[in-house]
Amino acid sequence: MFQLLTHSPFFRGLAPNELEDLFAKITYSVKSFSKGQLIAQREDEVKNLCIVVEGSIKGEMVDFSGKILKIEEMQAPQPIAHAFLFGEKNRYPVDVIAIEDCKILFIPKAEVVRLLQRNVTILSNYLNAISNRAQFLSSKLWFLSFRTIKEKVAHYLLTIARSESKTTITLPKSHQELSEFFGVTRPSLARVFAEMQDEGIITVNRREISIVDRQKLIEMIK
Repeated sequence: MFQLLTHSPFFRGLAPNELEDLFAKITYSVKSFSKGQLIAQREDEVKNLCIVVEGSIKGEMVDFSGKILKIEEMQAPQPIAHAFLFGEKNRYPVDVIAIEDCKILFIPKAEVVRLLQRNVTILSNYLNAISNRAQFLSSKLWFLSFRTIKEKVAHYLLTIARSESKTTITLPKSHQELSEFFGVTRPSLARVFAEMQDEGIITVNRREISIVDRQKLIEMIK
């Protein structure tokens, strides 16, 4: 586990034996979860720094109509809701669910404070991780501000094809994963891709997307 944790955002720069020495001085636990099991529920208090040490999990929101919006997937050794460990309203912002059988490292808040006090590398890493999370949430909020599925798809495609010379991209997510990411049904998403292809904006070959008219994509999100 300590070898894996050297790749975690919090413990980069530390050797496995250094981590083992630090962890010998604190209280922590590792718990196993089965595929599909609820790890934490939205509005639960965040009492521990949680890090995925095996498998993968996802954070998602469910509205009153039952529609699921997937916020993010996390694999080992990524942290869970670390930006919400401190603060006045330190609650999980989403439901956390195991995508597959997984193991989670739990470090109580008081022990996290001890680690931050004892090691400047962990303190610096934690501050960087908090800043990165704030930037991610800011980008996510901007993305969710797009009103239509077409606007969201246009922004997503332009983000992947950052280079103006890049016209063919491979989607990193399946259509089902994208529909959850956008918070829409799969048929609705498929309909938008078909419409954009009919309008001559893109061509679609499964996960391979060719951008035919980049300017029209840009106009969609203005």
